[in-house]
Amino acid sequence: MKKNLSFLLLLITPCITSAAFPDISIEDLQNAINEKKVAVIDVNGAKSFQRDRIPGAIDFSTQAKKLSSILPKNKNTLVVAYCGGPSCRAYMKRAKAAAKLGYKNVKHLSAGISGWKKAGCKTESN
Repeated sequence: MKKNLSFLLLLITPCITSAAFPDISIEDLQNAINEKKVAVIDVNGAKSFQRDRIPGAIDFSTQAKKLSSILPKNKNTLVVAYCGGPSCRAYMKRAKAAAKLGYKNVKHLSAGISGWKKAGCKTESN
């Protein structure tokens, strides 16, 4: 019985986790960026951030302590966290940080920076 329960929890945990922060498509994120209606959080680390990032993204690794002053004051603003790609889960803690600050519309770009570039979208670098 315990084995069955453990197995069931393993199966449903990813569903519960992903439901907490719904995915956003590359197209929808591009539209939100163009309309200046989103705060984007890059969680790939400072070196990756300097090399390639989604335009306007915030480097969580260097700005974590200032996140509350960097994110928009409106807690209904769309906040999108992303990491390397579909198998990366580093975004979760950072998305939770935004939610803990009171942001109500936090999403995840599961495609990550790799999917963004594969789709031919522009990136920024230092």
